[in-house]
Amino acid sequence: MFSSGVDTSQDLSGTVGAVVIPTRFVWPHGGRRVFLTGSFTRWSDHLPMSPMEDYPTAFQAICYLTPGLHQYKFYVDGEWRHDENQRYVSSNYGIVNTLFLTGEPDPIPSIVSLGTPGSRDNMDVDNETFRRMVTVSGGSVHETAIRLSEADIELSRHQISIFLSTNTSYDLLPDSGKVIALDVNLPVKQAFHILYEQGIPVAPLWDFYKGQFVGMLSPLDFILILRELGSHGSNLTEEELETHTISAWKLGKRQRYGQLDHGRPIESRLVHAGPYDTLKDVAIKILQNEVATVPIIHSSSPDGLFPQLLHLASLSGILRCICRHFRHSSSSLPILQQPICNIPLGSWVPKVGEANRRPLAMLRPNASLGSALSLLVQARVSSIPIVDDNDSLLDTYSRSDITALAKDRAYAQMHLDEMTIHQAVQLGQEVNPPHGFSSGQRCQMCLRSDSLLKVMERLSSPGARRVIIVEAGSKRVQGIISLTDLFKFLLA
Repeated sequence: MFSSGVDTSQDLSGTVGAVVIPTRFVWPHGGRRVFLTGSFTRWSDHLPMSPMEDYPTAFQAICYLTPGLHQYKFYVDGEWRHDENQRYVSSNYGIVNTLFLTGEPDPIPSIVSLGTPGSRDNMDVDNETFRRMVTVSGGSVHETAIRLSEADIELSRHQISIFLSTNTSYDLLPDSGKVIALDVNLPVKQAFHILYEQGIPVAPLWDFYKGQFVGMLSPLDFILILRELGSHGSNLTEEELETHTISAWKLGKRQRYGQLDHGRPIESRLVHAGPYDTLKDVAIKILQNEVATVPIIHSSSPDGLFPQLLHLASLSGILRCICRHFRHSSSSLPILQQPICNIPLGSWVPKVGEANRRPLAMLRPNASLGSALSLLVQARVSSIPIVDDNDSLLDTYSRSDITALAKDRAYAQMHLDEMTIHQAVQLGQEVNPPHGFSSGQRCQMCLRSDSLLKVMERLSSPGARRVIIVEAGSKRVQGIISLTDLFKFLLA
C-alpha cells in the first residue's frame, strides 16, 4: 500500500504531549519514482518522495519523527536501495540507513541531507530551515526554540574525559609504519629535501653527542629560512644552506627572533610524551605548548639514556581514537548530533553590525607567496583559505605546502613577492612527494548545519588541521574550526 503523503495526524496519533522532530529525507541519486519507508512506517507504508525543484536528480520527503533510533531505505523505480553516503547497517530488511534523533533535553534534529550537484567534495545542502523542534499538544503542532543544553555539553565532556584518561599513548601507535628523525648536524637544505622526499611535515631532531632528542624541525623553520633568504639584511645566503646545519639554524633562530610568540621566549627543550602518558595528558601538552605534534619517546633507563622514538602524537590522531570509540555509541555523547552552528566553537565571519569579532584571515589567488607566509606566521594558524572576490572557497594554503619548494631547489629560482599563491598551489600539485602518503582532500569543508560528529571525522583525517565552514552552493566561507578549537571545547 502506498501512502498519499506524510499524514501528520496519523503519524502523531497517540503521541499527545510528545516531542516530534520534522526531518527531511533526501534521495540524491536520481530515478523516476522514489518512495521512502522505514521503522517509523512499520515498514508497511511507502511514502512518495517529491522531486526537488533546484536539483533534478534529487527527491525529498518530510516526516515528523519521535526521538530515538530510526531505520529506513528507499524504493527507487521498483528496486530497494540505500544511500551509501549516510550511515547504514545490515538488518532483517537487508541493508538499511540509520538515523538517531536525540530528544532530551532540548533536542536538535539530525538532518538527512543532500550532496550538492557537481560539487567535487559532495558537500551537503544547507537544511537550516528544517532545523527546528515541535511538540504535539491537543492535536496541534507548536514550534519551540532550539537551545543547546549545558547538561548535554557537560555530560559529553565528562564521557570524553573518561575515555582520554583511561587510554594511553600506546593506543596511538599504528600496527606498522615508520618514524623519521634527523641529525642536528645535517645541512638545512638536505633536511628539507628529506622532508619533501618522505612526504612528512615534521621530524624530531637527534643530537648524537648528547644521546637524546633535542627538538623538532617543522615547516615554520623552512618558512622563516625562506623569508630570511629574501631579506636584504640577511646573514644567511643560499650558498650557506649547503653547509648551514640544523643546530646552527636553531641557535641563530633563537638569537634573531629572541622574544617570539607574543613576548614569550622560544622554548628550547623538546616537548615530548611517554608511552604510558594518558591521551588526555598528551592533548593538554600539545595545547599548552602550542605545537602540532609531540614525539612519543620511551627509555628503559632511569636517566633517560638510549631513548626510543615510537611515534609522533597529534591532536588528529587522538581525535581518530575518540571517533572510533564513540562512532557506534553516539547516544552516550549528546552533542555529537548537534549542528555546529549551535555550538560555541571555532571562528566565524562577523555578521553585519558585529564590531567585536575579528575578520577571518583569507587570501586572494593573486596574493604573493611572501604575504601568504607572513600571514601564516602572524596569524599563528596552520592554513589559510584562498577565496575569490565573493569570498567563495577556491583552495587552501598550508604551512606544510612550503616543503614543495624543496623540489629541484625551486626556492632558489623564484622570489617570494613575485610568485602568487595560485602559482604556489599549482607547484605543490605538480610535485607530489614520491614517498608521501595521500592526505585526502586539500580542503576539508562542512556546512554550518552539519553535525559535530561530521566535523570531528573530517578533522581526524590525516593531515587535517582545520575544517572550513562554507555556505551551500556558493561555498562562501562562513567560519573555520581547528583541531585546537575542538579540543579546547571538548576539554573545557
